[in-house]
Amino acid sequence: MKKLFNSFKFAFQGFWLACKEQPNLRIHLLVSFLVVSLAFYFDVTKVEWCILLLCIGLVISLELLNSAIEGFVNLVSPERQPKAGNIKDIAAAAVLVAAIISSIVGLLIFSSYLF
Repeated sequence: MKKLFNSFKFAFQGFWLACKEQPNLRIHLLVSFLVVSLAFYFDVTKVEWCILLLCIGLVISLELLNSAIEGFVNLVSPERQPKAGNIKDIAAAAVLVAAIISSIVGLLIFSSYLF
């Protein structure tokens, strides 16, 4: 039971560390708060809630993975190397794709309530 508790403790520590050190994660969390607020305001359907929460979870999870990958690459390759830069760029691109698709999903959902 202690191992389980510690695994949650370490995960929360990692999340808070990322929140302190990663400005892009804070931006994603702010946008997520705005989306959740709009969803409450417009009283979206359960299905729309599920879709919005999946998009939020995907973007935040990918941002956390991107931060971990960047930290690891910086650790194993402290000097500037093109391949290390490519790895970091590809990880960042995964976040970008998820954020763009999630924005489109949000526009599709909220457009019916706004217009």
